[in-house]
Amino acid sequence: MPKLIAGLMMFAAAGFAETWNGTLVDVACKNNDLANHTRECALSCAKSGYGIVLSDGKFIKFDETGNAAALRALKNSQKEKDLKATVSGTLKDGVIQVSAVNLE
Repeated sequence: MPKLIAGLMMFAAAGFAETWNGTLVDVACKNNDLANHTRECALSCAKSGYGIVLSDGKFIKFDETGNAAALRALKNSQKEKDLKATVSGTLKDGVIQVSAVNLE
């Protein structure tokens, strides 16, 4: 029985992949008008890092891998504003350990 409990605890510690839908935004502009926040601004503020603002207004920051993925997605997008995105990963200590960023 102790091996089973230890195995379950390791599985729980590894985390489960989750998906978040919201607005991709750079950290510097997370409190601005998101519907009018532009891709150009998000690219110019890349050094502040990125995150996602959920429908309830909660902001969740990305890890470094997520920042790089967000930057690539923004550079490859033709969308100029209202940067809706789907983000996959695991939440650890209030930061998304990002596995994918997809702009809609």
